[in-house]
Amino acid sequence: MIKEENRFPYLLLLPLFLILGAIIFYPIIYAIFLSFNNYVLTRPLEIGFSGLNNYIKIFTKDTLFLRSLLRTGKWVFWTISLELLLGLITAWLLNREFRGRSIIRSVILLPWIFPSVLTGLIWVWMFDNSYGVINDILFKLHLINDFIPWLSQSSTVLYAVIIAQVWHGTPFFAIMILAAMQSIPVELYEAARMDGANRWQEFWNVTWPAILPTTMIITLLRTIWTASYVEHIQIMTGGGPGESTLTLPLYIFRKAYSYLDFGYGASLSIVLIIMISGLVWGYLRLIKSYK
Repeated sequence: MIKEENRFPYLLLLPLFLILGAIIFYPIIYAIFLSFNNYVLTRPLEIGFSGLNNYIKIFTKDTLFLRSLLRTGKWVFWTISLELLLGLITAWLLNREFRGRSIIRSVILLPWIFPSVLTGLIWVWMFDNSYGVINDILFKLHLINDFIPWLSQSSTVLYAVIIAQVWHGTPFFAIMILAAMQSIPVELYEAARMDGANRWQEFWNVTWPAILPTTMIITLLRTIWTASYVEHIQIMTGGGPGESTLTLPLYIFRKAYSYLDFGYGASLSIVLIIMISGLVWGYLRLIKSYK
């Protein structure tokens, strides 16, 4: 039993728990409830409990689910890999002393600050096959002979959206890794130089071990966000052409809000949550193994 004098802190936290329950746990519980129901608003007479039918359909009949899942894996892998690589390079450059460094640090954050809708529209215009700046630059550099319809052909559209997402997310990696780099004691670098270490050896033996915990955590966070991301793809392509950029989150969004099939959309959402949770569990085990 909690002593009476120790109950007061819990009473102060009670409103917070109620708010968290209303915002986080209630929607999850309701989504689980919907996933066991046939809940299509365009067919109100058929609304009712359907058991595991939605989940059986996902894994036995819905071929679009598997294709969108594989596309989501490709989208997440290339996006996170490029964001991590470019963020690491940017942080390493910004960690060095040069004139105007503080201004560049502020400017580098702009892509991350821009709203997703605005970012998507900017890149739609940049990738336009008639007057887009991407085609114009490549054509003037003689890298292409004719303008490319980046967002209209299946062979290039996913990579175009990945580029837009990488531009948006790289500053997050850069700033977080830069903060970790600046927390490294200067004495470690001085000791490494006294031992005759070159720049690469300094990075590999001093910088990388120090920033690895931060890098792993932000990679995990960014992976979760990217795996459930919808905005840029919806704005730039709407999942097309065809299904070339139809990721699993966008497929869920389309099922629920375009076809009004909230029961099946909820089932897909639960499957996505379980997959992301499994990924997080495995990644946390990996992080624990490095400690």
